[in-house]
Amino acid sequence: MAKDRDAAAAEGGPERRGRFCRGAPRLWGPWGAAWKARGTPRPGCGGSAQDGPGEAAKEPERAPEHCLPTFAGGQHFFEYLLVVSLKRKRSGEDYEPTITYQFPKRENLLRGQQEEEERLLSAIPLFCFPDGNEWAPLTEYPRETFSFVLTNVDGSRKIGYCRRLLPAGRGPRLPKVYCIISCIGCFGLFSKILDEVEKRHQISMAVIYPFMQGLREAAFPAPGRTVTLKSFIPDSGTEFISLTRPLDSHLEHVDFSSLLRCLSFEQILQLFASAVLERRIIFLAEGLSTLSQCIHAAAALLYPFSWAHTYIPVVPESLLATVCCPTPFMVGVQMRFLQEVLDSPMEEVLLVNLCEGTFLMSVGDEKDILPPKLQEDILESLSQGMEEQQTPEQINEHVSGPFVQFFVKTVGHYASYIRREAGGRGRFQERAFYKALPSKANRRFVKKFVKTQLFSLFIQEAEKSKNPPAGYFQRKIRDYEEQKKQKKSKGKSVK
Repeated sequence: MAKDRDAAAAEGGPERRGRFCRGAPRLWGPWGAAWKARGTPRPGCGGSAQDGPGEAAKEPERAPEHCLPTFAGGQHFFEYLLVVSLKRKRSGEDYEPTITYQFPKRENLLRGQQEEEERLLSAIPLFCFPDGNEWAPLTEYPRETFSFVLTNVDGSRKIGYCRRLLPAGRGPRLPKVYCIISCIGCFGLFSKILDEVEKRHQISMAVIYPFMQGLREAAFPAPGRTVTLKSFIPDSGTEFISLTRPLDSHLEHVDFSSLLRCLSFEQILQLFASAVLERRIIFLAEGLSTLSQCIHAAAALLYPFSWAHTYIPVVPESLLATVCCPTPFMVGVQMRFLQEVLDSPMEEVLLVNLCEGTFLMSVGDEKDILPPKLQEDILESLSQGMEEQQTPEQINEHVSGPFVQFFVKTVGHYASYIRREAGGRGRFQERAFYKALPSKANRRFVKKFVKTQLFSLFIQEAEKSKNPPAGYFQRKIRDYEEQKKQKKSKGKSVK
């Protein structure tokens, strides 16, 4: 343990001491927590604010935008593009992350919409610079691409796609963050959009506006479809930018490569087992990109179920007390805060060191949670043909597939145990459902799993719907049932 602490100190990068907040924030979601922790500040947004030392972020003149019929933004690519910069506090000691550019500017909002926008915009800077305020101007800084998730009080989520880098210039400078806020989970696509934003910002902030306006007016493509944007860049001429959405939409928000680099198949299986029983999981890494990619990958292993508890890919320094919460959580913490985490009162937590590929803390039963035969099936499927997977899409499908198959084998028969009442409302027959499994080991696992919020939310949606959704999971269930029928008919013919 001491060795890991020393390594963390050595990897800590610029010297910044963590202030550990002992009073755990009321985590009804990161928006509320961040807003409360920051004392509801009103960040300076847009036009005249200084965007960096000696650099003005000036936005082109335009007519104000009227609020859209759906404030959440549903069919739009994004809700906001923001630039978050570090500004020195009035005390002159530390820096404070502040919004220095915002597109679009919303006007004529209703009171409730305006309050929601203020809550959202006041929380974002904290998540763009989660590693504290004690910065110093730098001459070199490796750019990082990461993301965070903001959960509103009604349970709706927005994703912040971030690119943190050192702005162009000479001499020591402070890093800044480009942040795109969207309701859509599609990390590869938004990473490409951030590439385009970064390229234009090197020329002028004014060049960003027409590109983002064109993107905002474009409809978000269906899975497998492409949208092409026409954009003019000074000295380069007109460019055509193609943005393609992955065909398999249930994996478009994830990249398993980082998780595979950090952990073995056996460790990923234990991580999955902990998540399935909704335990507290903390990921440790120094890089923001590694943290956010690994935590998104871990959550994606739960498909078709969705993690509904506290979920913070990179915990800001001021919210480190999250790790003391008694409720389930899945959070990422930078390695420089390892000592604060170890000093915190925690129970039944899986502490994952992504830098070393080790578990610093565990409950101890992670290898026994899942049925042994199904564990063997997952590990065998993961190891077979892994070297042949070349593209990110192939790797994602190869890693996700065995875990989807696990749920097909354990709970894929759920629809047969929803009894419809006269009004069409379904009622799930829980006892008959898990009793239907022939394997004792599978029954023991499912008996625990049906008590989780993961399963409860899933089955509640199924009870409301008269017909199962025609999605990827349903296709895998049908394939599995067909394979069982074929196997059964072959057995009869042999006799």
